[in-house]
Amino acid sequence: MEILMTVSKFASFCTMGANASALEKEIGSEQFPVNEHYFGLVNFGNTCYCNSVLQALYFCRPFREKILAYRSQPRRKENLLTCLADLFHSIANQKRKVGVIPPKKFITRLRKENELFDNYMQQDAHEFLNYLLNTIADLLQEERKQDKTNGRLANGSLDSQNHNSNGPPPSTWVHEIFQGTLTNETRCLTCETISSKDEDFLDLSVDVEQNTSITHCLRGFSNTETLCSEYKYYCEECRSKQEAHKRMRVKKLPMILALHLKRFKYMEQLQRYTKLSYRVVFPLELRLFNTSGDATNPERLYDLVAVVVHCGSGPNRGHYIAIVKSHDFWLLFDDDIVEKIDAQAIEEFYGLTSEISKNSESGYILFYQSRD
Repeated sequence: MEILMTVSKFASFCTMGANASALEKEIGSEQFPVNEHYFGLVNFGNTCYCNSVLQALYFCRPFREKILAYRSQPRRKENLLTCLADLFHSIANQKRKVGVIPPKKFITRLRKENELFDNYMQQDAHEFLNYLLNTIADLLQEERKQDKTNGRLANGSLDSQNHNSNGPPPSTWVHEIFQGTLTNETRCLTCETISSKDEDFLDLSVDVEQNTSITHCLRGFSNTETLCSEYKYYCEECRSKQEAHKRMRVKKLPMILALHLKRFKYMEQLQRYTKLSYRVVFPLELRLFNTSGDATNPERLYDLVAVVVHCGSGPNRGHYIAIVKSHDFWLLFDDDIVEKIDAQAIEEFYGLTSEISKNSESGYILFYQSRD
């Protein structure tokens, strides 16, 4: 059995090497981007949800640069961030241009830190992305807090710019890259007074409909809702419950906009989640139109840089792959396999026009990077 496993692994790595060689030839030595590396990630038992998100994040250049800069700082106690930094550093400093890397240390740490991922079942890529970004932000805030505490112990006092421990935690480079702000506007239909409440986000989750576009989904996200009957709004100006209009607008646009398409819907009659394989077109260029009147840089233009694709019929079954843009071409990462694809091939991942078959390869998380 041991010999058979060894032979099987050897054959597998030979295949990976052949794929890597073919990719290098297809791109061509003259066209191959300087200081760029395309490495697949080994699947450690249904870890494609993790591999696809990591590949997408690696090709979000601002995020990659911050992770690599963090890796160059003095070593800290091992955590999910240090493991991610080691993985990105390993990819970025390979002697070969293409190949395969096993993200074993990262997966081990992930399973150790969160019991949700401590199994060999398929997990949700969006849940993982959310957990990863929030965990990194928490770790950075904790490190800053520790550094300031150490500084205070050494110097006897904190400088005036140090954070007030009673206020909200300071923002990190995770927030600088991914955080946007929504404003929830409510207008009383009696006195016309408008009240607003801001809410920060690291990614936006939008409902999907058949044969639409991501722009349509975003418009739906900001549709005006009427609050009436038992859902009337308490107006501070009128000092009573009144009918009102409520809508959500984007007030601050992030550097990288992560859009999560809500493709999994709970069906009461089936007692489980089912996949909405609807065809939703996502353009290579995107401009948001659901911004608030006081939005900063409302005309911001975005370019699609990565897509996490779900293949299959449900959240706990199927497979995840990633499509990324690197320089002027597109690549498909399917765990340890890396292939160059045409930009036109992205249309294959919009979803299905027919609802007869729910087993599809469809865009699940979109990453748009601003041009400015």
